[in-house]
Amino acid sequence: MLAVHFGAGNIGRGFIGNLLYHSGYETVFVDVNAEIVNLLNEKNEYTVVLAEPSQQEIMIKNVRAINSANNPNEAIQAIAEADLVTTAIGPNILPLIAGLVADGLRKRAEQSDKPLNIIACENMIGGSSLLKEKVYERLTDAEIAKFNGQFGFPDSAVDRIVPNQTNEDKLMVKVEPFYEWVVEETKFVGEKPDIQGITYVKDLVPYIERKLFTVNTGHALAAYFGYYYGQKTINQAMENPQIRELVKGALNESGEFLIEKYGFQAAEHAKYIQKILQRFSNSHIVDEVTRVGRSPIRKVGPNDRLVSPARQYFEVVGKEPVYLLKGVAAALLYDYQGDEEAARIQAAIQENGVEQVIESLTGLSPESPLSKSIVNQYNQLKQNK
Repeated sequence: MLAVHFGAGNIGRGFIGNLLYHSGYETVFVDVNAEIVNLLNEKNEYTVVLAEPSQQEIMIKNVRAINSANNPNEAIQAIAEADLVTTAIGPNILPLIAGLVADGLRKRAEQSDKPLNIIACENMIGGSSLLKEKVYERLTDAEIAKFNGQFGFPDSAVDRIVPNQTNEDKLMVKVEPFYEWVVEETKFVGEKPDIQGITYVKDLVPYIERKLFTVNTGHALAAYFGYYYGQKTINQAMENPQIRELVKGALNESGEFLIEKYGFQAAEHAKYIQKILQRFSNSHIVDEVTRVGRSPIRKVGPNDRLVSPARQYFEVVGKEPVYLLKGVAAALLYDYQGDEEAARIQAAIQENGVEQVIESLTGLSPESPLSKSIVNQYNQLKQNK
């Protein structure tokens, strides 16, 4: 079986490529990083190390790579021959591969009627749907009719912490032991692939929101509160009792609305939160708060990990959240000069005031109780800084 995976970075190799190998696939990585592509073709294997006391090493074999910048036709042919296509390239890059994917599917459709599924494993809601939209923009009406019956774009939710790292072995990647890969089974065409580690569900949205508003929310808050209190890394931040309680309080708030909205079992969700807190505290994963906190404009957006759970808590539970809004305020105080978005936020606050910046970034009107609470939290944190 052949899998084509877009993205030979740490997540691609350490998470998706790992599971594909253990499910019996030959994996062809498609990337533009010439060094990594050449190393994969030279060695045809790499090592995954688990970030735990045992430091268990797992050898991933039966891999090769294609440089899509230099050899796009090779990538197109690989898609035409594949049994599965996956991605782990980042939400902003998905549209950039749509042309290559479209050409690959077009070539495959010319050669056979065999179905193929394309799963975007990205840190976003609806990654596969976005890729499908961008691919279909390049098709004729006749091609769309044919593609609908032959190709599936099942959405997925993925979760595994893969920290920034510099290793002497450029292909080696360290990952946390925990992982979750949930895929929406209703959007498959043909048979579902038998892949170790995938959980198939009929409705993906509850699992996406559970992950986004627990893992992503907690990770971001550990970064912003960590930065505020002068911590360098996520695990150091989580060793600080004050920060840990702030993060835990926010996850309890997001959990309250998730349980009410989707019917998750309260006891099970409490265990899930505890597991997430333990993952952030893993001393074998050294992740700088400035890496996790990067791109704050996106992270305080109306539908992202801080504002959306705060708004939904207000709507579903009927009360104002405390910790989630304090987290938004901490994000607005994130002034790391090495982050372009952080610098833009600080300049905008300096020029226009925090109230206007909150409205423009979060979508909350100045009259909203949530907006007013963020302003109050912001002023308190700024005064105590």
